[in-house]
Amino acid sequence: MNTREKINPNKTARIVGLLYIVPWVLSFLGVILRQGLIIPGDAAATAENIKASEMLFRISVVGDLIVQVVFVILVLLLYQLLKPVNKNGAALMVILFLISVPIAMLNMLNLLAVPLLVSEVDKFAGFTAIQLQSLIPFFLDLHEIGIMIAYIFWGLWLFPLGYLVFKSGFIPKILGILLMISCFGYLIDFTTFFMFPDFGVAINMYTGWAELFLCLWLLIKGVDIEQWEQRDLQIA
Repeated sequence: MNTREKINPNKTARIVGLLYIVPWVLSFLGVILRQGLIIPGDAAATAENIKASEMLFRISVVGDLIVQVVFVILVLLLYQLLKPVNKNGAALMVILFLISVPIAMLNMLNLLAVPLLVSEVDKFAGFTAIQLQSLIPFFLDLHEIGIMIAYIFWGLWLFPLGYLVFKSGFIPKILGILLMISCFGYLIDFTTFFMFPDFGVAINMYTGWAELFLCLWLLIKGVDIEQWEQRDLQIA
């Protein structure tokens, strides 16, 4: 049984496009929910906000965890869509992304520590309320550092993805080029965050749109069926 008998490429492409929207929406909502509760430079006010709206804070964390689960499904579907181009390249893409998942999910422990400091004070009998509040920015900073560590693999997986898109013939080459550029955007941001913390410019804010463009293309246009089938025949 060959690949064409296993999947419908346009159906798969549109599922990928639809799934790609979910992380964008959930990540955006998570950031919005947390930003409304966190007051930079004021640990006491942040603690009060989180205590008053603990459920919203926890929802934002659960949303971020769901994002990682969705991405696992998404990258496996991308493998099915792109393996006719180069099976080893598609496998490398999957491996690089899957490495990022446990990093990102374990990093959420830093956020989950915050409501514990706020609402379960009795568990920390040796600490005053002020001392516990002072730990909140610490865990929020650790969460940001964890995100930047995940940037390594959030960037690296985009290079084989971009290469596969560029070589595919059934998705526009320009999207592949933009995805490969986006890879370096993540890696530059990772490097500047740790090596040049005063740099102050997030390159990924400009290069990261490539994934949204791919998402919209797959959702709206799908793939060139004829070109996909030609690729599929070559590995059948």
